[in-house]
Formats: sequence, C-alpha cells, structure tokens
Amino acid sequence: MDYTNEPDCKLPLALIVDMPELKENPFRNRIVESFSEDGMGNLSFNEFVDMFSVLSETAPRELKAIYAFKIYDFNVDNYLCKEDLEKTLNRLTKEELTPEEVELVCEKTIEEADLDGDNKLSYSDFENMISRAPDFLR
Repeated sequence: MDYTNEPDCKLPLALIVDMPELKENPFRNRIVESFSEDGMGNLSFNEFVDMFSVLSETAPRELKAIYAFKIYDFNVDNYLCKEDLEKTLNRLTKEELTPEEVELVCEKTIEEADLDGDNKLSYSDFENMISRAPDFLR
C-alpha cells in the first residue's frame, strides 16, 4: 500500500514495531498501542509524530510519565495493579527473575507507593513514586 497519497491511512502496528527505533524495546507493542486512537496499534501520521515526540530526549518529564503509566497499564483500567507490575517487571528483566522474586518486588512496590491503600497504583501514586527516582524517565 502506498501510504504517501492517502491522508487518512494508518500505519499498521506490524510495520511500526519493526522500525529500528522500537525493534528491540520489550514494550514496543504497548508503546504503539498507547498512542493509537483505535487501540489496535495502527497510527495516523499525527499519532506517529506524537509517539516519537514523547519518546525523544527533549520531551517534558511530565509527558513521559503520563505515557509510561499508560504503557505499564496493561489491562487499561487507569491503575497499575500487581499483574500490570508483574508484566512490566518481567519485560524489564527479560524474565530472568523467578516468579517468587517478581511477586515480592511487585508487592513491595505497591506497599511503598500505594498512598491510599487500595492495593493498586493510581497515576498520582505512580507520579509520586517516580519523582523519588530521578533517572526513571531518562
């Protein structure tokens, strides 16, 4: 398909995640899906530009935090639950931790970062947690 002459066309997920800038990223599908209005990972030109703008080094930390939260929210419920954190940790560590280690890290993360005691992290909880880790979004 010729994408250059079709203003309303969308770039398919499979094509985007195969780009060198994303190919090795363990969150490549989640990144693209987070910017996709259709939720399937197909991006319009504007969504594509937005995605790479947020991923650039010059993007504001607050904007990076918003999208990091969206990317880690696998079940798309606007909270980071234990299962979201487990998936995130497994991807970050290339599944090199035992299930017990993953569970312990996720439980401790929720214990330390969950400010309202609902056993999951809201965006506010997440933002507070990463504010104490200055290198988190670099």
